[in-house]
Amino acid sequence: MSRMNLLLTDLVSSVNHVPSNYIRPISDRPNLIEVEKLEGSNLIPVIDLQGLHGLDHSHVIEKIGLACQHHGFFQVKNHGVPETMIENVQRIAREFFQLPESERLKNYSDDPSKTTRLSTSFNVQTEKVSNWRDFLRLHCYPLQNYVHDWPTKPPSFREEVAEYCTSVRGLTLRLLGAISESLGLDRDYVSGQLGSHGQHMAMNYYPPCPEPELTYGLPGHTDPNLITILLQDDVPGLQVLHKGKWVAVNPIPNTFIINIGDQMQVISNDRYKSVLHRAVVNSDRERISIPTFYCPSPDAVIGPAPELVDDEDRRPAVYKKFTYQEYYDKFWNRGLATECCLDMFKV
Repeated sequence: MSRMNLLLTDLVSSVNHVPSNYIRPISDRPNLIEVEKLEGSNLIPVIDLQGLHGLDHSHVIEKIGLACQHHGFFQVKNHGVPETMIENVQRIAREFFQLPESERLKNYSDDPSKTTRLSTSFNVQTEKVSNWRDFLRLHCYPLQNYVHDWPTKPPSFREEVAEYCTSVRGLTLRLLGAISESLGLDRDYVSGQLGSHGQHMAMNYYPPCPEPELTYGLPGHTDPNLITILLQDDVPGLQVLHKGKWVAVNPIPNTFIINIGDQMQVISNDRYKSVLHRAVVNSDRERISIPTFYCPSPDAVIGPAPELVDDEDRRPAVYKKFTYQEYYDKFWNRGLATECCLDMFKV
């Protein structure tokens, strides 16, 4: 190699082993054999959202509440995002990562303040070990503020991704209403805590890896945002920590995987859990995942919902109030440290 490859995608074709800067210390490797024993038991509940709009409403709300409490993750079907839209956004992500290097690199930046950027690993400026992924990150709400910065190739990128973002935002707002209700709060409570709201997404590309047991696509972390709506392709890779064991979440076509982020754990005063999860890679197939991160706007003040705090009932506030900007800055600068960023904001 005559020069440095900025992106993993362009390095992979020339290596048949994992370069040293991607190799995890022995104590911090995925230990894939332990996980596979659990692979058959897909422990993450699948919830049919069709029932939200009918006689089954309270039953669906209860299921969502139990999933948030005991798993921090659930999967949804009959979610209202059209199948064609899901296919389109997956196709366009794949086409983007297949573009010539020179075309892709027009979007490259290692400056995290850029609202549209292609980069690699997690935070190339601070980390010691790299992660086996490239990603394109896009801010997408309000759409009109950001769409002009998005890639122009493939040609239908802006149009198709914008449609997808809008549809997923609709789903997210329905879920936030259901989660508020499941906590015994007004339907609009959580949505009302988010200031002017924020939404961004990533298109994660995990190339095949010659030695997947030595590295991670992303190591174990919790999400700093409010709620994450994940679309995966048909290649497994997501693993969730459940009762101390890593469990593989096998892809189910046309479902989304929903997980609670740190801000929801704060608002719920620790009733609902933001759970450690990670992405592993494999030697045979590339994997694409498309998470949508829904979050408060930077100036929104987050704290436990007053109705969920009761000192007499031995339910004191677990967290002090903070702005989302304060939280995100700490998260970003620490990298994906395993211990939870939430601990730094406890009362």
